[in-house]
Amino acid sequence: MDKKYRIGVDLGGTNVKIAIVDEKGHIAYSSSEPTRAEMGYKYTIQNIINLIKTSLKETDISKDAIGGIGVGCPGQIDSENGIVRLLPNIPGWVNVPLTDIMEEEFGIKTCVDNDVRCATLGEMAFGAGKGLKNIICITVGTGIGSGIVVNGKLARGASGTAGEIGHMMLQDHMGPICGCGNTGCLEALASGPTIVQMANEYLMSGKSTKFRELAVNTPISPRIVAEAAEMGDQVAKRIFEINGYWIGIGMANLVNILNPEAIIVGGGVAQAGDLLLEPIRKVIKERALSIPGEAVKVVAAELGESAGIIGASLLTLQ
Repeated sequence: MDKKYRIGVDLGGTNVKIAIVDEKGHIAYSSSEPTRAEMGYKYTIQNIINLIKTSLKETDISKDAIGGIGVGCPGQIDSENGIVRLLPNIPGWVNVPLTDIMEEEFGIKTCVDNDVRCATLGEMAFGAGKGLKNIICITVGTGIGSGIVVNGKLARGASGTAGEIGHMMLQDHMGPICGCGNTGCLEALASGPTIVQMANEYLMSGKSTKFRELAVNTPISPRIVAEAAEMGDQVAKRIFEINGYWIGIGMANLVNILNPEAIIVGGGVAQAGDLLLEPIRKVIKERALSIPGEAVKVVAAELGESAGIIGASLLTLQ
């Protein structure tokens, strides 16, 4: 039977999402359930299994039409052996042989990888990186992660951790403390929490801004700061310029090292669009070597929240 569909799974701290994806990257069916991390990894895996079975039943798609299952997870993955090594934000997931469990259940080839690398595959196949062979895909949200494609192949590294650009050290020991325990990491200098921290520090001075007005009954968020910037608030604009500057410094380093055709920027903070992208472009133009700097374009991700799940469905093709 023609294997015209693949299944993608996006395991998040809040929800587990599954999708049946066709050969053109279109989602034929999708569903989600709360992760319920407190119930343990076995509960979550059973939820994934149940979601897949329900999706096949409701779409009347035969299991024989499924060419593979891919699971994207937010953490450290041994993709070669199909083992979830550690998910920092989902307790209990330590050395879980997810591929073996899924293959035993369905008899379908299954692969597992980091969620940002999955998003990179999605953008490369059907999004902003389509037709390109050398790309860096970054997500800017609570932290900064990336997937790196060199000559058409996803770079995973010796132990499967390639792409941890959020922990590229850009300042010396006097830099801000990162969640990893180090100092001066990129994501400690530029990320969603950094934007919120900078906005709150400004508000503590007692000065009025648009984002103070917008956040009367709700906590400050990157989205609120972006809205204020779009309304002309100079402080909000400056906050995004500073964050874009540091991301641009990190990207200029990678442009010199990897010579990519495109840097694709996604994630929640990247929804601010050119407020974030223009400072990144400016720094790369000023700081990267001229030849690789001229070869690269900085663009927004195109697949949005679907990138990870579409990319996960492609894992067994890698």
